[in-house]
Amino acid sequence: MVFVSCEKDNDTNNAEVADTNEVTTGSLETLGVNTDLTPTNLDQATLDLIASKHLSPIGAQEELRYLPDGTSEKAIRIEGDIVMTKAELEELEFNGYSNENAQYSTNALVSPQTITIIGYTGGSQALTSSEQTALQWAVANYNRLNLNINFSLTFGTNYQNKDMVVYNNTVNNPSGAGGSAGFPSGGNPHKFVQIYGLSNYNTNVIEHVITHEIGHSVGFRHTDYFSRQSCGQNTNEGTAGVGANHIPGTPTGYDSTSIMLACFSSGEDGEFNSNDITALNYLY
Repeated sequence: MVFVSCEKDNDTNNAEVADTNEVTTGSLETLGVNTDLTPTNLDQATLDLIASKHLSPIGAQEELRYLPDGTSEKAIRIEGDIVMTKAELEELEFNGYSNENAQYSTNALVSPQTITIIGYTGGSQALTSSEQTALQWAVANYNRLNLNINFSLTFGTNYQNKDMVVYNNTVNNPSGAGGSAGFPSGGNPHKFVQIYGLSNYNTNVIEHVITHEIGHSVGFRHTDYFSRQSCGQNTNEGTAGVGANHIPGTPTGYDSTSIMLACFSSGEDGEFNSNDITALNYLY
């Protein structure tokens, strides 16, 4: 299987381009790491909480989530690239379930609104030039669909009053490449979108990772949550319950080009496929 990158004409701020002749597939948490094999450091009550939200407790880890200003708080990493505090997990409410293999959402969605999103530019957590460009492309991809949610993008350091902040957390994630986010709560998107380890990838790949993590923040689960096939695995992230709702109009079976696949390659073009667009238009 070969992934080919489609470069944009205005791609003038690329980071070093990865060798697309060698397929690199990895989770949006860490390239090459199978979270199924990572021992958990959580107690049974917390694992039960994760399972009760119909997310996979396998390999779930307590860690520090570093905020753009350098402060930190305890959080839990689930399924590779979902990072939420215990309180945020407790607030999640999922209802309804379908076991079809296609695009999926949680029932925690975002109310119609303009989402203020900021690309962080201060200190060691600042987005690089290529990452800022990638964020602009990702926001444009969402806004051109004319959904009932849209994004108002700025750059700077005053993130506290914004609905969402995208920042580079490489300094606190010394290995691997990808990103992390959480699910919506109370009709609002998840606030913190981290990316890291992407300096050796071109702007299209960075765009893909940012678009994917924003997707989680507005309520999308992994397209291949039922198998993690994109990671070369055969693991169901959820349980036989609720919280992974098939979106009508999207196909059954493995969708190899969805932006919401659990793992990504060095040849991503950063764009929604037609099924991603169908899913976004259905939900929003």
